[in-house]
Amino acid sequence: MDFKSKLAMYLQPQPGAPQPVMERALSEPALSVGASSTGPRSATLAQLRHKMAEILACSALAPRVRPEPVELDFSYSGSALPFVREQKASGPLFRRHQVLPSSHHVGRIPVDAAASSRAELLGLLALDPRVSRADPKRALYFDTETTGLGGGAGVLAFLVGLAWFDEDLRLHSEQFLLRSPGEEMPLLEALSERVEHADLLVSYNGKAFDLPLLNGRMVMNRLAKLPERAHLDLLHVGRRLHKTRLGACRLISLESDVLGFVRGPDIAGIDIAPRYAHYLRTGDDGALEQVIEHNAWDVVSMAALVGLYGEPFDLLHERDLIGLARTLKRARAFDDAERAAASALSRGAGIEARRAHGEIAKARGDRAQALAHFEAFAAEVDDPTIRLELAKLYEHHVRSPSSALGWLDQGTGEDPARAERRRMRLSRKIERAGKGGRTSKAQR
Repeated sequence: MDFKSKLAMYLQPQPGAPQPVMERALSEPALSVGASSTGPRSATLAQLRHKMAEILACSALAPRVRPEPVELDFSYSGSALPFVREQKASGPLFRRHQVLPSSHHVGRIPVDAAASSRAELLGLLALDPRVSRADPKRALYFDTETTGLGGGAGVLAFLVGLAWFDEDLRLHSEQFLLRSPGEEMPLLEALSERVEHADLLVSYNGKAFDLPLLNGRMVMNRLAKLPERAHLDLLHVGRRLHKTRLGACRLISLESDVLGFVRGPDIAGIDIAPRYAHYLRTGDDGALEQVIEHNAWDVVSMAALVGLYGEPFDLLHERDLIGLARTLKRARAFDDAERAAASALSRGAGIEARRAHGEIAKARGDRAQALAHFEAFAAEVDDPTIRLELAKLYEHHVRSPSSALGWLDQGTGEDPARAERRRMRLSRKIERAGKGGRTSKAQR
């Protein structure tokens, strides 16, 4: 049966049923151009307008009334979510609160170690002196789950996860859930209150994403931006320390490969926004269960990472110690950088640890030590960048242009024009030395 036949059967009235308005209109004879507007067509149009007004005035589907959340002992029961409703002046706030035992670990790292982390060392790893002046005991860890990964006024943080330490150094885990976009105000007010009492913010990519989004939502709701605080973004620290070994430094990768914890089945980030959209359409609490647990684990894992980074020398992988050494060198904490490089070398990190030693010695001005480390490196690895370092050291520190030219002749990876200028300068120095000019330290 073709489409027209099916449509005809569908439109055919049942015995005794009133003829539809549209069908009556189609069966009316069409008016010719210029006919009076008071004829049958006018009456039919009036009927159609009346019918459309009825359709627009009332929806065929009654609005779904979502049941109030049941207060639970923070565990799932059926499809109910473990949130308690708290009535605020600006509206309802849906809150989940847990206190973790002091023995709680994420992999091999206890979460309460974060409270005793060395703030100075955290600031060096963050390359931010403001972090060094903050108190890790008063840190606020935060993470958001949002309706989109981009910016813009339409993106909401529908779930905010927080963690902080109390006076007894117990870690509190807290989450705020936005059951409806119209209830955003009390969530933002509660978040602002938490930030107000914090000394340090800790996030994972929060500087670039979470914090600007939350401040944007504050402005959209005519609230003051969140209080300014020192901010430790663990994504930046993770990349500095682990990127060479792990590549992309997702938080879940650091959990497994750095902390030694595998959380098991987890929801992919790309699926989180569609889950919340489904929840808003249907009221299906089960759609958010994995999202809520994912968010809670993220925040607690940040505390474990801070505990590790606060005392990293004995706990990091030997290859990550090289990243630690180079980061501390950038921060000009040369003693700690040397300690990290020495630890990496003693634990078998190999020639890269030797190279890091040379870089640190050069940065702190110990050219003799840098020369020794770079020569040891060049004896084992064919690396033109090291030969360039040796050429520079022999020319400017040892003042032996002939030795510098020897390293240059082996290839330094420089731009050909620059290498040629270096060659000509070294040749002139050798010529002057042959005529009784300045002698090298090696010759003296």
